[in-house]
Amino acid sequence: MSALTTQQGGNHYKDLAIQPVEYIFHNRLPYLEANVVKYVTRHKSKNGVEDIRKAIHYCQMILELEYGIKDDKA
Repeated sequence: MSALTTQQGGNHYKDLAIQPVEYIFHNRLPYLEANVVKYVTRHKSKNGVEDIRKAIHYCQMILELEYGIKDDKA
């Protein structure tokens, strides 16, 4: 059995046409960007607003670490 056809801790990815992990892996996304993809993909089927806030937080970290922007005004 493929690890991509099973899921630990829920089923919020199993019915997707492309799982976030496959997209992230094949596009070689760095950690911060990968988490944005993960949280935006699952927000409707797992943690709702909390996942959107997590995605925003990771975007803010990208702004700060990659672009030196320390507030939310890009």
